[in-house]
Amino acid sequence: MILERCWVARQREHLARIDALVGAHEARQARAIAHPVEDFLFTYYVYRPNQLRRWHPGIGTAISDLTAPHRDWPFYTVRDSSITVDARALARQRSGAVELVRRLMRSTLDRPARHGCFGMHEWAMVYGLPSEKVRHSSWPLRLPPTKVAATVDERGLRCTHFDAFRFFTEPAAPLNETQLSRQDQLAQEQPGCLHAGMDLYKWAYKLAPATSSSLVADAFELARDIRYVDMQASPYDLSELGIAPIRVETASGRAQYVALQREFTERARPIREQLLAVCQSLRAAV
Repeated sequence: MILERCWVARQREHLARIDALVGAHEARQARAIAHPVEDFLFTYYVYRPNQLRRWHPGIGTAISDLTAPHRDWPFYTVRDSSITVDARALARQRSGAVELVRRLMRSTLDRPARHGCFGMHEWAMVYGLPSEKVRHSSWPLRLPPTKVAATVDERGLRCTHFDAFRFFTEPAAPLNETQLSRQDQLAQEQPGCLHAGMDLYKWAYKLAPATSSSLVADAFELARDIRYVDMQASPYDLSELGIAPIRVETASGRAQYVALQREFTERARPIREQLLAVCQSLRAAV
């Protein structure tokens, strides 16, 4: 067990990091200004900015200051004159989530990355729809619907992530190389998928406070960076926001997208490994 004696300084550093990441979003929210890229991180994912701001040392680290507020927070306990995560209580209450995350991290780490989807999932979500019926209808498409459909038909759909696939339009879903379901997620998830990389943030906060705040913040920052690329490669025109497109309908755009996929795959690996380690520690605590 590691003793943390400087938790106030750690908390201050963490707050500064989170403020830098979510401050612009909160300012927009105060003025009721929507953002098609970053809002996703606070609507699809349910962890609130104030939850992100709470500093947790994570499993295996104890706070030596008994006046720290953590002693009154859920899943903490006082042991050996220090405050620590109550791993046994958390593992028992969230056993299903712990096992799901453990199996998902293990299987994904063991699987080779695939980089051939070219971000067509966002195109499949508007395939066959008129411009006024797309998900982000406040923002124009940078290509006419006919060109969007032709690009999907030409490139094909090779999505491996069910939570992207389930938003495909009715005519797009049968075009996917594999018909995905929730039940086969463990068999299909692979480390090259941008949405699988974004979801590491979800798995990290679902295991909090066993996951350290630095790990959750790392996963959030990765999800934020991926989300930008996700929308840059989409058929939406976000130039009004100063967001340049990745034109995956061209060979150079596809090469750019694959290079970014590879970078995200490498960034995601240590986060997956740490999440797996947290799950293993929780299982051992029961």
